Formats: sequence, C-alpha cells, structure tokens
Amino acid sequence: MVDTKLYLAPEDNLVLNQLREHGDAWIVGGWIRDTLMMIKSKNDLDIATTLLPREVMEIFPRTIPVGEEYGTVIVRLEGVSDREWEVTTLRKDGSYGDGRRPDNVSFGTNIIDDLARRDFTINAMAINKEDELIDMFGGEEDLHHNIVRAVGDANERIAEDGLRILRAFRYLDLEKDSLRTLDSDLENAIQKNTHMLGKVSKERITDEIRKILRSNNPYEIFYKMQKLGVLTEIMNDLDIDIENCGRAEPMVILARFLKNNNYNGDELSKILKDKLKLTKKEIRCISFLHENRKLRFDNSIESIRRFKVLLSEEQKRTILQYHNADDFAKKYNSLEEGINMKPILDGTKIFEITGIKPSPKLGLLKDWIFRIQIEKNIQLEKEMIDILNGINWDDPEYHSWPKLCWP
Repeated sequence: MVDTKLYLAPEDNLVLNQLREHGDAWIVGGWIRDTLMMIKSKNDLDIATTLLPREVMEIFPRTIPVGEEYGTVIVRLEGVSDREWEVTTLRKDGSYGDGRRPDNVSFGTNIIDDLARRDFTINAMAINKEDELIDMFGGEEDLHHNIVRAVGDANERIAEDGLRILRAFRYLDLEKDSLRTLDSDLENAIQKNTHMLGKVSKERITDEIRKILRSNNPYEIFYKMQKLGVLTEIMNDLDIDIENCGRAEPMVILARFLKNNNYNGDELSKILKDKLKLTKKEIRCISFLHENRKLRFDNSIESIRRFKVLLSEEQKRTILQYHNADDFAKKYNSLEEGINMKPILDGTKIFEITGIKPSPKLGLLKDWIFRIQIEKNIQLEKEMIDILNGINWDDPEYHSWPKLCWP
C-alpha cells in the first residue's frame, strides 16, 4: 500500500477522480519512484488510463493533444493553475521498425500489458485507486537496491528504442557521489546496440545529454558512457576527456570534456552542430570557453577591471567555473569600486586633440585610451587628456597598440 493522501495535492486528486468517474486510472512514472523512496517528488504526476485521448479531452477541455496517436495528452485544468498532467491511454506496442517508435499501437484495458512495454523495472510500476502498488517486474526491489534493469529481455528493450540507452544512464543518478548500477544484462545490451543511437534524433539525444550534465554525478555517468562506447557513437572523432572540474553549469562541463580537441572555438562549434542540437547560446558559450582553454589568469587589478567591464555576466560566470579560478574570482568579487563603463574621450574629442581623422588608426587609439581608462579607473576628462597627450600617437606601428580586450 502507498498512502497517496500524504503526497498528492488537491489538484492531483481532482484529475484522478474525474478520470476515474469515466474509466480506470493509475499513477505511473517518476512520482512513484520518489514516493517509494519517501522523497518529495519533483516529477510531474503521470497517469495511465483506459480512456481514449478524445474522452480525456471531453472531460478536460484545455487538454493539449501532444501525442494523440500514441495515446498521450497533456491535461490542464480550468482556472489559474499552471500545472500539467501527462495522461496516456493503456496500450500495447507493435514492432519498432525504425528503432525509435512502435510501428503500430493498440489501445487496451490491461495495466499489466501497459507496464510490460516500458523500459526499466523502476518505471514499470503503477498505483491503483485503492492505493495498491502494482509491481510485476520487481521495480520496488530494484529501486531499493539501486539497480537499473530492463523490463523483460534487455536486448529487445534497447533494440526497440535507441533512446533507452541514454535514459538508462540518466537513471543512474542519485544524490551526489551516489549512483545506481546498470544490471549486467542491460549493460551488455547497451554495448551491443550503441549503433541504435544513430536512429535517434539529435534533439532527443541532446535533451538527454543536458539532463545528465545537470545531474548530481555527471562525471561518473559520462565516464560510464565513455567506457561502454556510447560517447564514441555520439561524438565519434571528437576527443572526450572526462575530468572532474567540480560543480559547474552543463555547457561548462561539456566544454571541459572537449578541451583536448585541437580546434579553435569556431571550428569546434561547427563540428558540434553536426553532432548535437544545441542552442545558439550554448554553442557560443562552448566556443568562448574553448577559445580560452589555455588561458592563464592575470590577477592584477588592471586585468580584474577589464574583466568586469568587457565580459558579459555569462562569460564571467562560465570562464571562472571552467578554469576553477578561485583566487581571481575572490579578488573580482571583492572589487567594490565603481567603474565608468563609457569612454570619457570619444572619437570626436580624440580627433580634436590629435588631428587623427576617422580611420583604423583613430579606432585603435580610442580603444587603447579606453583600456587605460578602465585599468586605472579614471573618472575625470582632464586626467584622460593628460594621458592622451603623453602617448606617441604619431607612432607608425600603431597596429601593435594594446587592444581593448580581456584577457
């Protein structure tokens, strides 16, 4: 028995009760895993039902038909609630000709048949309206022994859907420094079927990769993926170095894994676009970090001031994580002085003083002057004019003047 009254919100009961007025409905999915481990679930409440999608939509008019052909809809309630419930009609799957989705689906009324088609035992449990746990495949025992095991024949489960390979690794994650174990049959099936990942869309692969990178144990899980040949299948010719750099954002961790590849940032970006479906923001982050992978931090006040002014907040945050630059970060965070973010001397003023007409040379001089302003934290125009008058702006080697940049 599972005392759902201790864990279900009133809205959850409302959805379940309305479904059960018209048919049968069971709680399924991650909510059960968390509840059996006596953890307050962060997972949405997923529901299996004998009702067809159109019948669910008649009960809940705001329902979204996200996968109606496979029996799945997203239920939303009337009113101000923004919560959603994934409701799926009981079904039996046909063969998986494309290695990703069943060729045909037949809706049914038997919860056991529905659970038998699922991927892993810890996902193949249900709770009925009497709060009884339905567990025909040993999911609760595997859950308490921290084992990820396939439902039925592991080779068949993986051969049906290549995405299950990455889902298996995602389910390894527990709290920090604590992992589940892959059942030996499942591990062997993954090794034999890594080619099945070639049938999975880049979007789905990338989504699972992100989730693993955000997990409590990304390094240990990626090491296991590398050992079983999964990363080679996804990244093929890219060198992956699994080195623990501590807590960091997902793209920082991924950039660290790729640091030994001898490409510049733009080249690496193009290669990644061919392998994963990352956002433009994620690609820019990895490119920036890879471009600065050999960076040696200058802890001087001048460098810290340029860092503050010239980098975006995202660049600051990620580069410090990427390099574990604790000393630099400490000095930067203790910098309380205000810095003028705008040039005191613009191009017009510099032209008036030097006579240098608008040109690349004027642009480089303007950048150099602004760099000095930032590094010395100058606030007064007179002081900047004195500095400008002390510069040899007739220097023909102006291309070698200090650039406005960090580092």
